[in-house]
Amino acid sequence: MLEKFYRYISNDIGIDLGTSNTLVYLKGHGIVINEPSVVAVNIKTNQILAVGEKAKEMLGRTPGHIKAVRPLVDGVISDFEVTEEMLSYLINKADKMYKKLGRPRVVVGVPSGITNVETRAVYDASRSAGAREVYLVEEPMAAAIGIRLPIKDPVGSMIIDIGGGTTDIAVISLGGIVKSKNLKIAGDRLNNDIISFMRDEFKILIGETTAEYVKMSIGSVVPGNYMETEVRGRDLLTGLPREVAVTDSDIREAILPAVRELIDGVKDVLENTPPEVLSDIMRDGITLSGGGALLVGLSELLERVLRIPIYVVEDPLSAVARGAGIILDDLDTYKEVLISTQNDLPPR
Repeated sequence: MLEKFYRYISNDIGIDLGTSNTLVYLKGHGIVINEPSVVAVNIKTNQILAVGEKAKEMLGRTPGHIKAVRPLVDGVISDFEVTEEMLSYLINKADKMYKKLGRPRVVVGVPSGITNVETRAVYDASRSAGAREVYLVEEPMAAAIGIRLPIKDPVGSMIIDIGGGTTDIAVISLGGIVKSKNLKIAGDRLNNDIISFMRDEFKILIGETTAEYVKMSIGSVVPGNYMETEVRGRDLLTGLPREVAVTDSDIREAILPAVRELIDGVKDVLENTPPEVLSDIMRDGITLSGGGALLVGLSELLERVLRIPIYVVEDPLSAVARGAGIILDDLDTYKEVLISTQNDLPPR
């Protein structure tokens, strides 16, 4: 009776706690927030100045007493207090859109293979941010639910969720993960590879924001239409500003080693997958989700190397958040896919 009462006076919120972006799903209203996972802090006063898009605009442009930080590294919390502030901001912002009296119930997506300590950190940060109940689900499982894969059937499904900090590769059957692998190869690694390439080949230093822009505008993993963009940075020899023309071929050369590692990770999971499940995957194909799925030519390259059909889901960026929302709609049905509830968390 108490639980039914709470449903009327509180919101249900699903959160995709990503390294690059955090998405918030509000039950009954869909995805209501999509903000970069960046927080601007005044070091002198420890005051939070901005969260999300406004904070991202400050990256690389702040004076000495202001620091724009990304509190999540490789999908896990690196700065607990700042993460707590960010979650509090996002939960309160979603809660205020459709205000109710009670504190919300929250489902949070986390990377596969997360440790007990990291699990406890996400749980505590969510509780401190104002959640009444907190449930954690692995991101590849949430993404599979979000795109309506038959996860509860005796059929093998494979999903590759390429985020900002990590790539989750998972084979799912009968409501559980049969085989999985978590790689630190994702959007951030590609950005860093572009920065290193520009430094080594062009002797020019660029920032993370510029690298991401270049990746999104002309990045590809297979040759296609010729693309070119102007990149501005600091000349390493003279220390003065300089502009260079960069082509899609240059960026392909920069990111290809990381893409090869990603392909090797997928092969490793397939090699350790039971034969019956593997035959299902060969028939039904592999699903790509997450922001990295939008990288031009990635699905074609994977299909060519693995000889398995590859499908990029519609709106891959929101798959995990949509899955968290579906879990909230029917928590009893999906309780077995949750990796942690309030009762089975490790002690502090």
